[in-house]
Amino acid sequence: MPLDMEKVRELRPQTEFYYFPTTGSTMTEMSRLLGSGAGASTVVVADEQTAGIGRFGRSWISEKDAGIYTSIILRLPLAPAEMPIASLVIGLAVAEAIEKSSHLACDLRWPNDVLIADRKVAGILTQLVDEDIIAGVGINVNNTAFPDDLRTPATSLLLASGGRPQNRERLLAKLLDSLDSFSDLLVSQGSGAILRTFAAASTYVMDRRVIVEESGVRGTTAGLDQQGFLLVRSHDSGVMRRISSGGIRPDPEASV
Repeated sequence: MPLDMEKVRELRPQTEFYYFPTTGSTMTEMSRLLGSGAGASTVVVADEQTAGIGRFGRSWISEKDAGIYTSIILRLPLAPAEMPIASLVIGLAVAEAIEKSSHLACDLRWPNDVLIADRKVAGILTQLVDEDIIAGVGINVNNTAFPDDLRTPATSLLLASGGRPQNRERLLAKLLDSLDSFSDLLVSQGSGAILRTFAAASTYVMDRRVIVEESGVRGTTAGLDQQGFLLVRSHDSGVMRRISSGGIRPDPEASV
């Protein structure tokens, strides 16, 4: 069924929603709205994306009436060099919203993957436009199947809960509530509070054997730096590397 936007607006009366039954990408729609003067309370949401955008131009599967496909304007007190912290804020909010809505435990894989039992359930994309951040979020909610050839095996809240359908309206509202909460934490306590909270919520930040996607370097994660970038100590050289782009994946040769 399509999203019940009347219900969503009841749950989040302070938010200005732009709803599309079908669109190419909510990120594209939000870029257009931002250019027309959209404010920080603006949210674009769609029931289907025909050209959903993932990282590095990859596509995001956006099955009709099955997931949350949304873009949100954030105005956070971050310097351009600290933009990774925005992804951490969003990741924390997505994981908290999922856990509150479905009671399913999430893991966070730096910089922008939300996992359940090592399968990807949500992805995040951030785009800086002048001083605004467009946060694109895709959550697999009631999807029943995924292709076998994905880079990371995927799941949905329905599949992870043993076939229990999930309420997308409540999840979307909780996502926005959690974004408000973690944004307030950033403002009141600074980026250090976000870094500590993310590190506590992720099994990937410390002592995890990984492969760096862009370089193929094998190493062990060693925390986050002050700007939110991941540190990885190379197994071959022992050199500490700051991962400033790309991502990581588990090292299949490691026993976790």
